Amino acid sequence: MKYGTKEAFDKANMFGQGNPNDGFAQYFVGNSFLNPLTDFQNGQFPLFNVTFEPGCHNNWHIHHADKGGGQILICTAGEGWWLLRRYITHLQTLL
Repeated sequence: MKYGTKEAFDKANMFGQGNPNDGFAQYFVGNSFLNPLTDFQNGQFPLFNVTFEPGCHNNWHIHHADKGGGQILICTAGEGWWLLRRYITHLQTLL
């Protein structure tokens, strides 16, 4: 779902925007923000909320899961494109 104002998006973004995602900025075109939701530095499962400013996108990449890695995406607000195994591209809109 597209939001008419930043205030409307912030209301829908239940986990909060977080801080500028400077540590991973090289992987994005535009600005993203990272909000850690767990105490991952002390052994908790790493869980983050990533917020993208309008027009921001990340470069195509893969998260390898050979030792329990990988990535789970849970979209909570907005819309965006995603690619599954290089075959199908989808526009996902959240209502």
